[in-house]
Amino acid sequence: MRSKASMAVKAVAVALAGGLAVTACSTAQLGAAAITGNSRISAANLTSEVANLDAAYTADAAKGIKPQRPVGQKTQQVLGWLILFRVYAEMAAQHHISVTPEQAQAALNGYEAQAKQSNVTLQQFWSAGAALPPDLLPELGQAGAIQTAMITRLDGGKTPTTSKQESAVDAKLGHQQCLAAKSLGITVNPQYGEYDYSAFTVVLAPSALAADPTPSPAPSGVKLAPPC
Repeated sequence: MRSKASMAVKAVAVALAGGLAVTACSTAQLGAAAITGNSRISAANLTSEVANLDAAYTADAAKGIKPQRPVGQKTQQVLGWLILFRVYAEMAAQHHISVTPEQAQAALNGYEAQAKQSNVTLQQFWSAGAALPPDLLPELGQAGAIQTAMITRLDGGKTPTTSKQESAVDAKLGHQQCLAAKSLGITVNPQYGEYDYSAFTVVLAPSALAADPTPSPAPSGVKLAPPC
């Protein structure tokens, strides 16, 4: 069974709203890659983080490590992480959860143990494996600690001992993530894509220049509105 400390942050660590169509002239949208609640993720911040991921990919390649995520979607993947960290912060606020630096470090230690099993460093494990810019590892630790605390609360302080129990807790956690994301009213600048609530990440938007004037449906399994 997976230990709570070693469980990967759900959604974007595997394979990472209503009102998505915001006009480009919106004051809040200008210079923003995404808006979450009353705050925004600036386009400049996103560009900087994508550059950090590029640098990590270069360092990984020098060690013979190849990215496991589509490199053509780096911007969407990184923006998905930036949004996900805000979703976790909102989930923690909704449930009055606070974590200590020691708890965040414990989460990173669990991830580092996973990395060692694959004979890579913690940075390589998350950059090549999940398109996470290395400078966001502290945020990952914070989110991991929030997740551990949330799972403990959802499971009544008990550790799941069967796959069925783990699946049940994962479903409860996903529901709480969804509620947190929904409350933020997440809006992604159409330049970067759309927010997918089925995976809590950002996906490429259908091309507006397609020959068929009929809008293309979202990819199978993608939910652009919160299902919770």
